[in-house]
Amino acid sequence: MKKNQIWIGLIALVLCLSVTFLVGCTKRATLKEEAVVSQEQKVAAQASSGATMTERAAAAQQSSASRKSAQREQVPLVMEGADKAVAKEATDKAAQEAAYKAAKEAADKAAREAVEKAKKEAAEKAAAILKEMQIADIYFDYDKYNLKSEAQEILKKGAPAYLKYRDYKLVVEGHCDERGTAEYNLALGEKRATEAAKYLTDLGIDKERIKTISYGKEMPLDKGHDEAAWTKNRRVHFVIFPPAK
Repeated sequence: MKKNQIWIGLIALVLCLSVTFLVGCTKRATLKEEAVVSQEQKVAAQASSGATMTERAAAAQQSSASRKSAQREQVPLVMEGADKAVAKEATDKAAQEAAYKAAKEAADKAAREAVEKAKKEAAEKAAAILKEMQIADIYFDYDKYNLKSEAQEILKKGAPAYLKYRDYKLVVEGHCDERGTAEYNLALGEKRATEAAKYLTDLGIDKERIKTISYGKEMPLDKGHDEAAWTKNRRVHFVIFPPAK
């Protein structure tokens, strides 16, 4: 009985030692495994961290390269924009100068045309007035200075223009044919001019606007020596004097 108890005790001890040994081995295996896992995780973490830093560095380099590239690309764009702005400004300035030049030339041309038109109109108006005021020559009988009816009608027809244009003056020239002395013909020519001037004064023209002069036989209209020439030369001629400008 006592021997059985001893054996049972030995067996129990062996069992306890076996269990303890197994448990210890299991713990050591677990710890080893945990250490291995922990080491692997650390390595993985370091690898991951290294990869992340590498990626970040690469990303940073790429970003920097992109910024530099963008800056390099922006430089010609900015220069191109500046060139376009300068070119546009130059074009606008040239267009303004061209427009100003064209407007000035047009204005100068218009001014010249206006002046020429005014001169032309003034000349036409003056010519029309002179034509309206022109009095035809009147003729006299031989050695006479009295006005014939035909002469009176001519003076009546010409007087209204002098009443209308009061700034104009008139010179009345007396002429004779070649017969008679120069002194006699000068006196006769003056009488003929004075008679015509008096008739115009009676028609309302101011006396101060009329001047008389005699040329006698010195300025014949027809240089012939017959009655036809003499008839033409016994006359009074009227010369218009426009107002002084």
